[in-house]
Amino acid sequence: MGLFTKKPMHLLLEEAGDSGKGLKRTLSAGALVALGVGAIIGAGLFVRTAAAAAQNAGPSVTIGFIIAAIGCALAGLCYAELSSSIPISGSAYTYTYATMGELMAWVIGWDLVLEYAVGAATVGIAWSEYLNKLLVEVLHVSPIPYEWCHSPFQTHADGTVAGIMNLPALFIVVLLSLLLIKGTSESAFVNGVIVITKVSIVILIIVLGWGFIHEENHHPYIPAATTYVDHAGISHSFGGFWGVIGAAGTVFFAFIGFDAVSTAAQETKNPKTAMPIGILGSLAVCTVLYILFAHVLTGVAPVEFFRTKGGEASVVAAISEYMTGYGWLAKLVTIAILAGFSSVILVMLLGQSRVFYSMSKDGLLPKMFSDLHPKFKTPYKANLVILVIVGLFAAFIPGDVVGDMTSIGTLFAFMLVCVAVIILRKTDPDLPRQFKTPWVPLIPILGVAACGLMILGLGWTNWLRLFGWLALGFIIYFGYSKKNSHLKDSK
Repeated sequence: MGLFTKKPMHLLLEEAGDSGKGLKRTLSAGALVALGVGAIIGAGLFVRTAAAAAQNAGPSVTIGFIIAAIGCALAGLCYAELSSSIPISGSAYTYTYATMGELMAWVIGWDLVLEYAVGAATVGIAWSEYLNKLLVEVLHVSPIPYEWCHSPFQTHADGTVAGIMNLPALFIVVLLSLLLIKGTSESAFVNGVIVITKVSIVILIIVLGWGFIHEENHHPYIPAATTYVDHAGISHSFGGFWGVIGAAGTVFFAFIGFDAVSTAAQETKNPKTAMPIGILGSLAVCTVLYILFAHVLTGVAPVEFFRTKGGEASVVAAISEYMTGYGWLAKLVTIAILAGFSSVILVMLLGQSRVFYSMSKDGLLPKMFSDLHPKFKTPYKANLVILVIVGLFAAFIPGDVVGDMTSIGTLFAFMLVCVAVIILRKTDPDLPRQFKTPWVPLIPILGVAACGLMILGLGWTNWLRLFGWLALGFIIYFGYSKKNSHLKDSK
Protein backbone atom coordinates (compact mmCIF):
# COMPACT_ATOMS: atom_id res chain seq x y z
CA MET A 1 0.00 0.00 0.00
CA GLY A 2 1.41 3.42 -0.99
CA LEU A 3 1.67 6.45 1.24
CA PHE A 4 -0.87 8.28 -0.88
CA THR A 5 -3.50 5.54 -1.16
CA LYS A 6 -6.91 7.13 -0.68
CA LYS A 7 -9.73 5.78 1.43
CA PRO A 8 -12.46 4.71 -1.03
CA MET A 9 -15.55 6.91 -0.96
CA HIS A 10 -17.87 3.90 -0.70
CA LEU A 11 -16.21 2.90 2.59
CA LEU A 12 -16.67 6.38 4.01
CA LEU A 13 -20.34 6.50 3.03
CA GLU A 14 -20.92 3.01 4.45
CA GLU A 15 -19.50 4.17 7.77
CA ALA A 16 -21.68 7.28 7.67
CA GLY A 17 -24.80 5.18 7.14
CA ASP A 18 -23.92 2.54 9.71
CA SER A 19 -25.36 4.53 12.64
CA GLY A 20 -26.71 1.46 14.45
CA LYS A 21 -23.25 0.28 15.49
CA GLY A 22 -21.60 3.61 16.09
CA LEU A 23 -22.17 7.04 17.59
CA LYS A 24 -25.75 8.10 18.44
CA ARG A 25 -27.38 10.70 16.14
CA THR A 26 -28.79 13.26 18.59
CA LEU A 27 -27.87 16.74 17.30
CA SER A 28 -30.10 19.14 15.30
CA ALA A 29 -29.05 22.10 13.09
CA GLY A 30 -29.84 24.50 15.95
CA ALA A 31 -27.70 22.45 18.33
CA LEU A 32 -24.85 22.59 15.80
CA VAL A 33 -25.05 26.41 15.54
CA ALA A 34 -24.98 26.57 19.35
CA LEU A 35 -22.07 24.11 19.36
CA GLY A 36 -20.18 26.31 16.90
CA VAL A 37 -20.89 29.56 18.77
CA GLY A 38 -20.02 27.75 22.00
CA ALA A 39 -16.61 26.84 20.60
CA ILE A 40 -15.93 30.17 18.92
CA ILE A 41 -16.82 32.78 21.55
CA GLY A 42 -14.38 32.28 24.39
CA ALA A 43 -10.71 32.79 25.10
CA GLY A 44 -10.10 34.14 21.60
CA LEU A 45 -12.51 37.03 22.07
CA PHE A 46 -11.89 37.82 25.73
CA VAL A 47 -8.10 37.26 25.80
CA ARG A 48 -6.60 37.31 22.30
CA THR A 49 -8.34 40.57 21.27
CA ALA A 50 -6.41 42.51 23.90
CA ALA A 51 -3.19 40.62 23.08
CA ALA A 52 -3.49 41.49 19.37
CA ALA A 53 -4.21 45.14 20.15
CA ALA A 54 -1.19 45.34 22.47
CA GLN A 55 1.32 43.45 20.34
CA ASN A 56 0.28 43.97 16.74
CA ALA A 57 -2.35 46.42 15.63
CA GLY A 58 -3.78 48.74 18.29
CA PRO A 59 -7.34 49.75 17.30
CA SER A 60 -6.93 48.24 13.82
CA VAL A 61 -7.33 44.82 15.45
CA THR A 62 -10.87 45.13 14.01
CA ILE A 63 -9.34 44.92 10.52
CA GLY A 64 -7.42 41.86 11.70
CA PHE A 65 -10.74 40.32 12.71
CA ILE A 66 -12.17 41.05 9.26
CA ILE A 67 -9.18 39.40 7.53
CA ALA A 68 -9.40 36.38 9.86
CA ALA A 69 -13.16 36.17 9.23
CA ILE A 70 -12.64 36.23 5.45
CA GLY A 71 -10.11 33.39 5.72
CA CYS A 72 -12.49 31.43 7.94
CA ALA A 73 -15.48 32.09 5.66
CA LEU A 74 -13.57 30.82 2.61
CA ALA A 75 -12.51 27.70 4.53
CA GLY A 76 -16.01 27.45 6.02
CA LEU A 77 -17.60 27.20 2.57
CA CYS A 78 -15.24 24.32 1.80
CA TYR A 79 -15.99 22.66 5.15
CA ALA A 80 -19.71 22.98 4.46
CA GLU A 81 -19.43 21.16 1.11
CA LEU A 82 -17.26 18.37 2.47
CA SER A 83 -19.25 17.82 5.68
CA SER A 84 -22.54 17.61 3.76
CA SER A 85 -21.01 15.23 1.18
CA ILE A 86 -19.11 13.01 3.66
CA PRO A 87 -21.19 13.17 6.88
CA ILE A 88 -18.81 11.25 9.12
CA SER A 89 -16.69 12.03 12.19
CA GLY A 90 -13.13 13.17 11.66
CA SER A 91 -13.45 16.62 10.08
CA ALA A 92 -10.44 17.64 7.95
CA TYR A 93 -8.75 14.30 8.64
CA THR A 94 -11.54 12.34 6.93
CA TYR A 95 -11.76 14.72 3.97
CA THR A 96 -8.00 14.56 3.42
CA TYR A 97 -8.01 10.74 3.57
CA ALA A 98 -10.58 10.63 0.77
CA THR A 99 -8.77 13.14 -1.45
CA MET A 100 -5.02 13.18 -0.78
CA GLY A 101 -4.27 9.78 0.70
CA GLU A 102 -3.14 8.28 3.96
CA LEU A 103 0.10 10.17 4.64
CA MET A 104 -1.55 13.58 4.25
CA ALA A 105 -4.53 12.34 6.29
CA TRP A 106 -2.15 11.41 9.09
CA VAL A 107 -0.45 14.82 8.85
CA ILE A 108 -3.77 16.62 9.18
CA GLY A 109 -5.04 14.31 11.92
CA TRP A 110 -1.86 14.90 13.92
CA ASP A 111 -2.08 18.60 13.12
CA LEU A 112 -5.64 18.74 14.49
CA VAL A 113 -4.24 17.79 17.90
CA LEU A 114 -2.75 21.30 17.88
CA GLU A 115 -6.18 22.77 17.22
CA TYR A 116 -8.36 20.78 19.58
CA ALA A 117 -6.20 19.37 22.38
CA VAL A 118 -3.76 22.28 22.62
CA GLY A 119 -6.63 24.71 22.05
CA ALA A 120 -8.54 23.21 24.97
CA ALA A 121 -5.43 23.58 27.13
CA THR A 122 -5.09 27.26 26.11
CA VAL A 123 -8.64 28.00 27.16
CA GLY A 124 -8.21 25.99 30.35
CA ILE A 125 -5.29 28.27 31.29
CA ALA A 126 -7.41 31.37 30.63
CA TRP A 127 -10.23 29.79 32.71
CA SER A 128 -7.79 29.53 35.62
CA GLU A 129 -6.89 33.22 35.33
CA TYR A 130 -10.53 34.29 35.40
CA LEU A 131 -11.30 31.96 38.30
CA ASN A 132 -8.93 34.04 40.43
CA LYS A 133 -10.73 37.18 39.24
CA LEU A 134 -13.99 35.62 40.40
CA LEU A 135 -12.58 34.69 43.80
CA VAL A 136 -11.07 38.13 44.47
CA GLU A 137 -13.44 40.61 42.82
CA VAL A 138 -16.81 38.85 43.02
CA LEU A 139 -16.63 36.52 46.02
CA HIS A 140 -14.05 38.68 47.89
CA VAL A 141 -11.94 35.77 49.09
CA SER A 142 -8.23 34.99 48.72
CA PRO A 143 -7.01 33.92 45.27
CA ILE A 144 -5.45 30.55 44.57
CA PRO A 145 -1.71 30.87 45.40
CA TYR A 146 0.40 31.86 42.39
CA GLU A 147 2.44 28.66 42.40
CA TRP A 148 -0.72 26.51 42.07
CA CYS A 149 -2.29 28.41 39.15
CA HIS A 150 0.76 28.92 36.89
CA SER A 151 3.15 26.68 34.98
CA PRO A 152 6.73 25.96 36.15
CA PHE A 153 7.95 28.20 33.30
CA GLN A 154 6.28 31.29 34.79
CA THR A 155 7.49 33.58 37.58
CA HIS A 156 5.53 36.29 39.40
CA ALA A 157 6.18 39.86 38.22
CA ASP A 158 8.02 40.66 41.47
CA GLY A 159 10.28 37.63 40.95
CA THR A 160 9.55 36.10 44.35
CA VAL A 161 7.30 33.16 43.40
CA ALA A 162 7.63 30.57 40.61
CA GLY A 163 4.77 28.46 39.31
CA ILE A 164 4.52 24.74 40.10
CA MET A 165 1.38 23.62 38.23
CA ASN A 166 -1.94 25.08 37.11
CA LEU A 167 -4.44 23.15 39.22
CA PRO A 168 -7.65 25.04 38.20
CA ALA A 169 -6.90 24.47 34.51
CA LEU A 170 -6.40 20.77 35.17
CA PHE A 171 -9.63 20.64 37.20
CA ILE A 172 -11.88 22.08 34.46
CA VAL A 173 -10.38 19.74 31.83
CA VAL A 174 -11.11 16.72 34.04
CA LEU A 175 -14.67 17.86 34.80
CA LEU A 176 -15.65 18.48 31.16
CA SER A 177 -13.99 15.28 29.94
CA LEU A 178 -16.19 13.31 32.33
CA LEU A 179 -19.27 15.19 31.06
CA LEU A 180 -18.39 14.24 27.48
CA ILE A 181 -18.09 10.59 28.45
CA LYS A 182 -21.64 10.82 29.85
CA GLY A 183 -23.02 11.75 26.42
CA THR A 184 -23.07 14.20 23.49
CA SER A 185 -26.71 15.30 23.86
CA GLU A 186 -26.19 16.08 27.56
CA SER A 187 -23.05 18.04 26.68
CA ALA A 188 -24.94 19.91 23.95
CA PHE A 189 -27.68 20.92 26.42
CA VAL A 190 -25.15 22.31 28.91
CA ASN A 191 -23.38 24.08 26.04
CA GLY A 192 -26.67 25.63 24.82
CA VAL A 193 -27.38 27.20 28.22
CA ILE A 194 -23.84 28.62 28.40
CA VAL A 195 -24.02 30.01 24.84
CA ILE A 196 -27.17 32.02 25.57
CA THR A 197 -25.49 33.46 28.67
CA LYS A 198 -22.21 34.52 27.07
CA VAL A 199 -23.72 35.93 23.87
CA SER A 200 -25.98 38.08 26.05
CA ILE A 201 -22.93 39.35 27.96
CA VAL A 202 -21.03 40.19 24.75
CA ILE A 203 -24.01 42.18 23.48
CA LEU A 204 -24.28 43.95 26.84
CA ILE A 205 -20.60 44.99 26.70
CA ILE A 206 -21.05 46.33 23.16
CA VAL A 207 -24.19 48.31 23.99
CA LEU A 208 -23.03 49.76 27.33
CA GLY A 209 -19.40 50.22 26.31
CA TRP A 210 -20.25 52.21 23.18
CA GLY A 211 -20.89 55.31 25.32
CA PHE A 212 -17.42 55.06 26.87
CA ILE A 213 -15.47 55.04 23.60
CA HIS A 214 -12.82 57.78 23.52
CA GLU A 215 -12.07 58.78 19.95
CA GLU A 216 -8.41 59.52 20.76
CA ASN A 217 -7.92 55.81 21.49
CA HIS A 218 -8.81 55.11 17.84
CA HIS A 219 -6.31 57.60 16.37
CA PRO A 220 -4.36 56.67 14.40
CA TYR A 221 -6.60 53.72 13.60
CA ILE A 222 -3.72 51.91 11.86
CA PRO A 223 -0.54 52.85 13.82
CA ALA A 224 2.71 53.52 11.97
CA ALA A 225 4.82 50.41 11.40
CA THR A 226 7.19 49.79 14.30
CA THR A 227 8.42 46.84 16.40
CA TYR A 228 7.04 46.05 19.85
CA VAL A 229 9.04 43.89 22.27
CA ASP A 230 6.85 42.20 24.89
CA HIS A 231 7.70 41.39 28.52
CA ALA A 232 9.16 38.01 27.45
CA GLY A 233 11.58 39.72 25.04
CA ILE A 234 9.78 38.54 21.87
CA SER A 235 9.55 41.07 19.01
CA HIS A 236 6.25 41.70 17.20
CA SER A 237 5.49 43.73 14.06
CA PHE A 238 3.29 46.55 15.37
CA GLY A 239 1.21 48.77 13.09
CA GLY A 240 1.27 49.01 9.33
CA PHE A 241 0.44 46.12 6.99
CA TRP A 242 2.31 43.37 8.85
CA GLY A 243 0.96 44.54 12.19
CA VAL A 244 -2.59 44.06 10.92
CA ILE A 245 -1.69 40.67 9.39
CA GLY A 246 -0.03 39.65 12.66
CA ALA A 247 -3.21 40.67 14.50
CA ALA A 248 -5.25 38.55 12.07
CA GLY A 249 -3.07 35.53 12.86
CA THR A 250 -3.38 36.19 16.60
CA VAL A 251 -7.16 36.77 16.70
CA PHE A 252 -7.66 33.87 14.30
CA PHE A 253 -7.63 31.80 17.50
CA ALA A 254 -10.93 33.54 18.27
CA PHE A 255 -12.59 31.86 15.27
CA ILE A 256 -11.36 28.36 15.99
CA GLY A 257 -14.33 26.18 16.73
CA PHE A 258 -16.70 26.48 13.78
CA ASP A 259 -14.88 23.58 12.13
CA ALA A 260 -15.37 21.50 15.28
CA VAL A 261 -19.02 21.33 14.19
CA SER A 262 -17.93 19.07 11.33
CA THR A 263 -16.41 16.55 13.73
CA ALA A 264 -19.92 15.85 15.07
CA ALA A 265 -21.33 14.89 11.64
CA GLN A 266 -21.88 11.28 12.66
CA GLU A 267 -23.90 12.41 15.67
CA THR A 268 -26.19 14.73 13.69
CA LYS A 269 -29.77 13.82 12.79
CA ASN A 270 -29.77 15.24 9.24
CA PRO A 271 -26.10 16.06 8.52
CA LYS A 272 -26.44 16.92 4.83
CA THR A 273 -28.55 20.00 5.56
CA ALA A 274 -27.64 20.63 9.19
CA MET A 275 -23.84 20.74 8.76
CA PRO A 276 -23.71 23.77 6.39
CA ILE A 277 -26.19 25.63 8.62
CA GLY A 278 -24.14 24.84 11.72
CA ILE A 279 -20.79 25.82 10.21
CA LEU A 280 -21.73 28.99 8.31
CA GLY A 281 -24.40 30.10 10.80
CA SER A 282 -22.09 30.04 13.80
CA LEU A 283 -19.35 31.80 11.82
CA ALA A 284 -21.71 34.61 10.70
CA VAL A 285 -23.06 35.28 14.20
CA CYS A 286 -19.60 35.45 15.74
CA THR A 287 -18.00 37.65 13.07
CA VAL A 288 -20.48 40.48 13.63
CA LEU A 289 -20.11 40.28 17.40
CA TYR A 290 -16.30 40.18 17.19
CA ILE A 291 -15.87 43.29 15.07
CA LEU A 292 -18.23 45.33 17.28
CA PHE A 293 -16.62 44.01 20.48
CA ALA A 294 -13.06 44.81 19.32
CA HIS A 295 -14.12 48.32 18.26
CA VAL A 296 -15.60 49.00 21.71
CA LEU A 297 -12.75 47.46 23.71
CA THR A 298 -9.98 49.39 21.91
CA GLY A 299 -12.06 52.58 22.18
CA VAL A 300 -12.65 52.21 25.93
CA ALA A 301 -8.99 51.63 26.89
CA PRO A 302 -5.71 52.75 25.23
CA VAL A 303 -3.16 50.31 23.83
CA GLU A 304 -0.73 50.97 26.67
CA PHE A 305 -3.30 49.67 29.16
CA PHE A 306 -3.41 46.28 27.42
CA ARG A 307 0.40 46.16 27.44
CA THR A 308 0.76 46.85 31.15
CA LYS A 309 -2.28 46.30 33.39
CA GLY A 310 -4.58 44.22 31.23
CA GLY A 311 -3.05 40.77 31.10
CA GLU A 312 -5.21 37.68 30.60
CA ALA A 313 -8.24 39.37 32.17
CA SER A 314 -8.07 42.58 30.09
CA VAL A 315 -11.81 42.87 29.44
CA VAL A 316 -12.73 42.84 33.12
CA ALA A 317 -9.84 45.19 33.96
CA ALA A 318 -10.87 47.67 31.23
CA ILE A 319 -14.49 47.73 32.42
CA SER A 320 -13.41 48.21 36.05
CA GLU A 321 -11.03 51.07 35.27
CA TYR A 322 -12.69 52.96 32.41
CA MET A 323 -16.45 52.29 32.63
CA THR A 324 -17.34 54.17 35.80
CA GLY A 325 -20.45 52.90 37.55
CA TYR A 326 -20.39 49.51 35.82
CA GLY A 327 -18.49 47.48 38.38
CA TRP A 328 -21.45 45.08 38.41
CA LEU A 329 -20.87 44.45 34.69
CA ALA A 330 -17.23 43.50 35.36
CA LYS A 331 -18.42 40.95 37.92
CA LEU A 332 -21.07 39.62 35.55
CA VAL A 333 -18.51 39.36 32.76
CA THR A 334 -16.17 37.37 35.00
CA ILE A 335 -18.90 34.81 35.71
CA ALA A 336 -20.02 34.67 32.06
CA ILE A 337 -16.45 34.30 30.79
CA LEU A 338 -15.82 31.38 33.12
CA ALA A 339 -18.96 29.69 31.80
CA GLY A 340 -18.05 30.63 28.23
CA PHE A 341 -14.56 29.22 28.48
CA SER A 342 -16.09 26.01 29.81
CA SER A 343 -18.19 25.56 26.66
CA VAL A 344 -15.16 26.19 24.43
CA ILE A 345 -13.14 23.53 26.25
CA LEU A 346 -16.13 21.18 25.97
CA VAL A 347 -16.36 21.50 22.18
CA MET A 348 -12.57 21.29 21.71
CA LEU A 349 -12.46 18.06 23.73
CA LEU A 350 -15.41 16.74 21.70
CA GLY A 351 -13.64 17.53 18.43
CA GLN A 352 -10.37 15.91 19.51
CA SER A 353 -12.02 12.68 20.69
CA ARG A 354 -13.94 12.35 17.41
CA VAL A 355 -10.79 12.85 15.31
CA PHE A 356 -8.99 10.18 17.36
CA TYR A 357 -12.10 7.96 17.02
CA SER A 358 -11.93 8.19 13.21
CA MET A 359 -8.16 7.64 13.08
CA SER A 360 -8.54 4.58 15.32
CA LYS A 361 -11.32 3.17 13.12
CA ASP A 362 -8.82 3.39 10.23
CA GLY A 363 -6.09 1.63 12.22
CA LEU A 364 -3.82 4.68 12.39
CA LEU A 365 -4.21 4.78 16.16
CA PRO A 366 -4.72 1.87 18.60
CA LYS A 367 -8.19 0.29 18.69
CA MET A 368 -8.95 1.58 22.19
CA PHE A 369 -9.50 5.09 20.78
CA SER A 370 -12.62 3.86 18.96
CA ASP A 371 -14.00 1.70 21.78
CA LEU A 372 -17.48 2.98 22.70
CA HIS A 373 -18.88 3.01 26.21
CA PRO A 374 -21.44 0.17 26.49
CA LYS A 375 -24.10 2.48 27.98
CA PHE A 376 -23.31 6.03 26.81
CA LYS A 377 -22.07 5.15 23.27
CA THR A 378 -19.23 7.68 23.51
CA PRO A 379 -15.52 7.01 22.78
CA TYR A 380 -14.71 7.08 26.49
CA LYS A 381 -11.17 5.68 26.28
CA ALA A 382 -10.25 8.37 23.75
CA ASN A 383 -11.72 10.97 26.11
CA LEU A 384 -9.62 9.64 28.99
CA VAL A 385 -6.36 9.69 27.00
CA ILE A 386 -7.15 13.21 25.75
CA LEU A 387 -7.89 14.22 29.35
CA VAL A 388 -4.30 13.25 30.24
CA ILE A 389 -2.75 15.02 27.20
CA VAL A 390 -4.76 18.23 27.59
CA GLY A 391 -4.38 18.16 31.36
CA LEU A 392 -0.58 18.03 31.11
CA PHE A 393 -0.50 20.95 28.64
CA ALA A 394 -2.91 23.00 30.78
CA ALA A 395 -1.07 22.29 34.02
CA PHE A 396 2.53 22.80 32.89
CA ILE A 397 2.76 25.01 29.73
CA PRO A 398 2.23 28.84 29.58
CA GLY A 399 -0.91 30.03 27.76
CA ASP A 400 0.69 32.28 25.12
CA VAL A 401 2.87 29.43 23.81
CA VAL A 402 0.00 26.97 23.35
CA GLY A 403 -2.28 29.67 21.91
CA ASP A 404 -0.04 30.43 18.94
CA MET A 405 0.59 26.70 18.35
CA THR A 406 -3.17 26.26 18.08
CA SER A 407 -3.54 29.05 15.52
CA ILE A 408 -0.80 27.84 13.17
CA GLY A 409 -1.99 24.23 13.36
CA THR A 410 -5.55 25.20 12.51
CA LEU A 411 -4.57 27.48 9.62
CA PHE A 412 -2.62 24.59 8.10
CA ALA A 413 -5.67 22.32 8.47
CA PHE A 414 -7.90 24.90 6.77
CA MET A 415 -5.54 25.11 3.80
CA LEU A 416 -5.74 21.35 3.25
CA VAL A 417 -9.56 21.39 3.48
CA CYS A 418 -9.67 24.03 0.74
CA VAL A 419 -7.38 21.91 -1.45
CA ALA A 420 -9.54 18.82 -0.75
CA VAL A 421 -12.60 20.48 -2.32
CA ILE A 422 -10.73 21.11 -5.57
CA ILE A 423 -9.40 17.54 -5.71
CA LEU A 424 -12.76 15.93 -4.89
CA ARG A 425 -14.53 17.95 -7.59
CA LYS A 426 -12.07 16.45 -10.11
CA THR A 427 -11.87 12.87 -8.80
CA ASP A 428 -15.53 12.37 -7.81
CA PRO A 429 -17.68 14.87 -9.74
CA ASP A 430 -20.85 12.78 -9.33
CA LEU A 431 -20.72 12.61 -5.52
CA PRO A 432 -24.06 13.93 -4.13
CA ARG A 433 -23.44 17.37 -2.64
CA GLN A 434 -26.24 18.92 -0.55
CA PHE A 435 -24.16 22.11 -0.37
CA LYS A 436 -21.73 23.20 -3.09
CA THR A 437 -18.96 25.71 -2.54
CA PRO A 438 -19.48 28.50 -5.12
CA TRP A 439 -16.85 29.49 -7.69
CA VAL A 440 -14.55 26.49 -7.38
CA PRO A 441 -11.53 26.61 -7.67
CA LEU A 442 -11.43 30.39 -6.98
CA ILE A 443 -12.92 30.26 -3.44
CA PRO A 444 -10.66 27.39 -2.26
CA ILE A 445 -7.57 29.05 -3.76
CA LEU A 446 -8.42 32.34 -2.02
CA GLY A 447 -8.92 30.34 1.21
CA VAL A 448 -5.43 28.84 0.88
CA ALA A 449 -3.95 32.29 0.19
CA ALA A 450 -5.71 33.97 3.13
CA CYS A 451 -4.71 31.25 5.61
CA GLY A 452 -1.14 31.17 4.24
CA LEU A 453 -0.85 34.94 4.73
CA MET A 454 -1.94 34.62 8.36
CA ILE A 455 0.65 31.87 8.92
CA LEU A 456 3.33 34.26 7.62
CA GLY A 457 2.11 36.83 10.15
CA LEU A 458 2.65 34.46 13.10
CA GLY A 459 6.44 34.51 12.87
CA TRP A 460 9.25 31.99 12.57
CA THR A 461 9.14 30.71 16.18
CA ASN A 462 5.68 29.30 15.53
CA TRP A 463 6.78 27.79 12.21
CA LEU A 464 9.56 25.95 14.08
CA ARG A 465 7.05 24.59 16.62
CA LEU A 466 4.82 23.36 13.79
CA PHE A 467 7.72 21.61 12.01
CA GLY A 468 8.85 20.03 15.28
CA TRP A 469 5.31 18.80 15.97
CA LEU A 470 4.97 17.33 12.48
CA ALA A 471 8.38 15.62 12.80
CA LEU A 472 7.14 13.88 15.96
CA GLY A 473 4.00 12.88 14.04
CA PHE A 474 6.03 11.29 11.24
CA ILE A 475 7.92 9.18 13.78
CA ILE A 476 4.62 7.81 15.12
CA TYR A 477 3.19 7.27 11.61
CA PHE A 478 6.15 5.28 10.26
CA GLY A 479 6.68 3.51 13.58
CA TYR A 480 3.07 2.40 14.14
CA SER A 481 0.30 3.75 11.89
CA LYS A 482 1.57 2.69 8.47
CA LYS A 483 1.95 -0.94 9.61
CA ASN A 484 -1.50 -1.08 11.23
CA SER A 485 -3.57 0.80 8.63
CA HIS A 486 -6.83 -0.97 7.73
CA LEU A 487 -6.58 0.23 4.12
CA LYS A 488 -3.96 -2.37 3.30
CA ASP A 489 -6.46 -5.08 4.34
CA SER A 490 -9.37 -3.69 2.29
CA LYS A 491 -7.59 -3.79 -1.04
